[in-house]
Amino acid sequence: MSDTARVVNPMGLRERKKARTRAVIRQEALRLFRERGYSGTTVEQIAAAADVSPATFFRYYPTKEDVVLQDDLDVLLPEAVAAQPAGLTPIAAVRAAVTETLGQLGPEELARLRETIELTNSVPELRARATDELLRTIDVMAAPLARRAGREPDDMAVRHVAGAMIGVIMAVTLAPPGDGPADMFGKIDAALAHLEAGLPL
Repeated sequence: MSDTARVVNPMGLRERKKARTRAVIRQEALRLFRERGYSGTTVEQIAAAADVSPATFFRYYPTKEDVVLQDDLDVLLPEAVAAQPAGLTPIAAVRAAVTETLGQLGPEELARLRETIELTNSVPELRARATDELLRTIDVMAAPLARRAGREPDDMAVRHVAGAMIGVIMAVTLAPPGDGPADMFGKIDAALAHLEAGLPL
């Protein structure tokens, strides 16, 4: 089952078709990156392998970097945060959502996640773009946090909390890889726990 198929809200035929197309593009891109290297693979080659036009590729992924950096966790994690009990603090809600979301991933999805993290760490243009993704990711996380707090997503207090959480997560995911996804997930939870405790040193 793909990451997208796990989205809580049922999708119509059109949405399912779009999700499948997006998944196929990403799958073929990662395959070509393994075979030819990231720099040796073009958008045109990815599009041909996925049986779509380059224009269709760009409708799903604005750049070649985005096919690595954007994944279905952008959808699943905010939904999981929004579904947590109202009494949880923002950080506790995110910790529970991360554990719940990552715990649903199967072996293939975990392998794909590890592959994209390793690519991000090893390809300079991907690593540089990952930092550019920070603002977009803060926007993604601020939305469910704002709803939980009864505030607007552009409320600076909401963005401070979202930015702090994304920051400690990036500190883990952009570090040299450990033993595997489970090791990384444990480090992410530990980083959020450290933040929740006030970042003592």
